[in-house]
This record gives sequence, C-alpha cells and structure tokens, in this order.
Amino acid sequence: MSAAAKTPDRAPVSSKVDAVVVGAGFAGLYMVHRLRQAGLSVQGFEAGGDVGGTWYWNRYPGARCDIPSLLYSYTFSDELHDEWKWSEKYAPQPEILNYANHVADRFGLRSAFLFDTRVGDVTFNEATKRWTVKTDKGDTVEAQFCIMGTGCLSVPKEPDIKGHEDFKGLKIVTGRWPHEKIDFKGKKVALIGTGSSAIQSMPIIAAEAAEVYVFQRTPNFSLPALNAPLADAEVAAFNEGYAAYKEALRQGLPGIPLPPEDWEPNAEELKALTESLWNGMGLLSLSSIPKITRDRRINDAAADYVRAKVKELVKDPVLAQKLTPGNFPIATKRACVDTDYYVSFNRDNVKLVDLNDTPIERITAAGVKTSDAQYDVDILIFATGFDAMTGALMKMNITGRGGKSLRAEWAHGPRTYLGLQVAGFPNLFTVTGPGSPSVLSNMITSVEQHVDWIMDAIVNLRAKGKATMEATPTAQDAWVQHVNAEADQTLYGEANSWYLGANVPGKPRVFMPYVGQNYKIRIDEVAAKGYEGFQLAG
Repeated sequence: MSAAAKTPDRAPVSSKVDAVVVGAGFAGLYMVHRLRQAGLSVQGFEAGGDVGGTWYWNRYPGARCDIPSLLYSYTFSDELHDEWKWSEKYAPQPEILNYANHVADRFGLRSAFLFDTRVGDVTFNEATKRWTVKTDKGDTVEAQFCIMGTGCLSVPKEPDIKGHEDFKGLKIVTGRWPHEKIDFKGKKVALIGTGSSAIQSMPIIAAEAAEVYVFQRTPNFSLPALNAPLADAEVAAFNEGYAAYKEALRQGLPGIPLPPEDWEPNAEELKALTESLWNGMGLLSLSSIPKITRDRRINDAAADYVRAKVKELVKDPVLAQKLTPGNFPIATKRACVDTDYYVSFNRDNVKLVDLNDTPIERITAAGVKTSDAQYDVDILIFATGFDAMTGALMKMNITGRGGKSLRAEWAHGPRTYLGLQVAGFPNLFTVTGPGSPSVLSNMITSVEQHVDWIMDAIVNLRAKGKATMEATPTAQDAWVQHVNAEADQTLYGEANSWYLGANVPGKPRVFMPYVGQNYKIRIDEVAAKGYEGFQLAG
C-alpha cells in the first residue's frame, strides 16, 4: 500500500495562540473559520496531507455520501451555497473532497493548518490555565482553547487476523486507500467485511476483477441509492425552500418533512412507509419511518420488507438467505446505501464466503485460509470499519486537571456533558463527540451546530473576563444517565454495532451517540441559562 504524498520536512513550530484545532475535516475547517471571524489566533493540525478529513483518506471505489448531496453541505454561507453545484444526488468522494478544498481556498483556511502532523500530547497546565499541544514533528503550541474536530469515523480498525503480515500481494485498508488508482483487471481479490465501504466498493471492483471473494460474518441491511445526475428542477426546488430549511435547522428542527414521533401508522400506512425504503432516498427513508428503532412492530415491518427485496434480487435462494440480515433490527447498525450490491452476487466472478460456516483461520502469504479452503488472491482488502467516535481522541495522550488522563476517565466508556466537554478538562471541546447525535444525524449539520455553540461559549467566556469553562461532574453524570436512559428505550442494544464499540476487541460496550429528541434545543437552552452545568472560573 502506497502512502499519500508527504509535505516537505519543516522546522518544528513553537508558538502561543488563542486556540488549537485538531483535524482539517468539515469540523476543523468551520471551527477555524469561526475563530478567525471572532479575531482569535488559531493553529490547526492535521494528520493527512491536506484538508478533507474522512474524505481525504476514504478513496475506495464507490465511496460517496449516504444522504443527498444537497443536504450534505454547509449552510453558514449563502454565497458558498450559491456558487457550489453538486453533480449527483449522492456525491462521490472526489467531488466531496473538491468541495472541502473549495471551502478551504475560498475562506483562506488552509494556512491555519500544519499537515502530515499528528498530535501526541495534549496537557492542561493548571498554573497558566492553558493547553500545551505537542506533535510528532516536534511542535509545541500553547493555547487557551483546544477544539477536537477529529471526526467520528477517522481511525480505521487495524487488521487483527492472524498472519495478515505474511501476505505477499497488495494489502489495502479501505479507510487508508492509496491515492493512485488500483488496477483490478484480471486480478483475484479478497474483500473482508460487509460494511459500507465493502458494499459501496464491491460492485465496482467486481466489474473489473477476475474473481472477488466477499468474506462475510454478518449480513447488512442496504438500501438502493438509485443515484443519478442532479436535475436542474430538483436543485431549483431545493433552493426555493432553502431559507426555510436553514431557519428550521437554526431552531433545531430537521429541516425536511418527517412524520411526528407519536404517529401510530396503521397497517396500510406502514406498508406505504416500508415501500418507501426502495425509493432511492437512502437513510432519509429510514428517518421517515416513525419510531423505527423504538417500536418492534414498525421495525419488523421495515426489516421484513428489505429482506424480501434481497431475496428478489439474488437469484440463488441459498445465497440470498445468507445475504439476508436476520439477527438484529434494521437501523440498529448503520444501514448502507448501495448501487447494485445485491445483484452483483449474481455475477459468476463474485463468491460469498460465509464465515459462520467456514471461519477464517489465518491470512497466508498467498491469501486467506478458512476452515475448509485456501483462497489465493492478488489483492487483499480489509473493509473492517473504524474505531468509531472515540478512536482519534484515545490515540492522543490528553491530560486534564490534576494529571487526569482521558484514557483513564473513559476506560469504561466515554463520559461527556452534552457531547461537548468532559469534566476535568477545562476549555477542551469535542465537535460531535460521544453523547451527542453525531453519527445518527446529518454530520455537516451537527458540525455547524456544535461549532457555533462552542464559538458562542468562547465569546461569552472572554466577554466575562473568565479564563476557563469546564463541565461540572454533577452535570456530566446527569447527562450520561440521560443518554443511557434514552438508549435503553430503543432497539439499538440488540445489535453488535460500532455504535456500541462492539467491532473493536476490548473496547467498552457503551452506546455512544445520543438518541433523544430536540438535542439542539437542549444545548441552546443550556447556553441561554448562562451555560448551566458548566463552571466559568479564573
């Protein structure tokens, strides 16, 4: 696997700034923009070679957003909205990366970042009430505020199958896809995993490769993208309602028509709702079914509809059964959005290896050995997901008040107040952190909401002449209890998902996102009450 192009070696940086921002994805870019607008000095760090965050790294074939492009966009600038035109209903990775680059160039954000630079130590100094940030390039930067825009899906789960170091062919992790094009023509390919990256990439790889072996442990629910070029009329209709859409988001509303949560659809209405799962709206169609993760009757109807569709699409009934999810409720693992995933199994060159029947014993120099066969391949692809939501934060050595380590504080699962701060870590903010809707929401919308909230909090703190803002242990305990209580009322606990950290050996099993209602309204009320649950001091 080749690495991305690296920036030239540089001398270490030593400086003092108002704020450090970690990550140059959509969160980090907007955070830098808001800080600069407020007149604060800022230093950004990014492990990648340029801006883009997850879209810089995830370049695998077929990578694209899973909600419509028109919604997967910033709303903070009307000029940006007017000048950027998406080409497809679901934008592909290169176009999303171009969008991130356009934003960075248009607002002059790239100069704030040091690229190819990983943050190692982040330490709070109680005497100066400032954070000291150190990197793998020898940089030392002191700042009053430290904002983590490190992303929820930014640390790929490393291959942990015995013998993976022995493979002699090309080995690729989807979350770190090579920057150059991979030629699959005439090649035999092993694809381990059936999450989103595998489901998006397999049909494209199969159209080119000689053989594709898909190694599946758990079949996934996937909905059709029915992707197409964006029609002018569709864009015009969206733009006509854009002002109302933005205002709805500002008020903490979805911005798109959704049924009321207390609606109890009758049998005929439920049938119509489930049939909408095949209308090409992807994850939005799941959101349009009320209480889908809370009501067994509703969930079963939706899941059964998708299962029936899988059996229609896959010609071999035995194979169709193996590809049909059966042991967890729909939407309790992140559903996927695909183009021709299921029908690709009708191809002669695509083979499913069911690991429940024949588990992998080891990776060999030539390929993959299961309990009953050896699969010799030229290319081995690990589509095994991410250390989600906490992975990037836990890779850094973050030390707060009294030498308190974030790793130790989160040894039994992440604990935050509102998903924005951690008690004992003053002026350290997490954008879309655990304990917030994050991965269950439109990520760019949630990023904007968090960045705006954090910026308002910083301005408030400085206006009052205070040095630090810190979540109180009492408020954090109450929020964690509330997050858990909301999760306990859902069906999410019935799936071994990355929402729970179940895909990473040794990771605590804690449901990390917030599934309650009116999240933005809640955090805005906290701010309106003088940042209730936070202590302002110094």
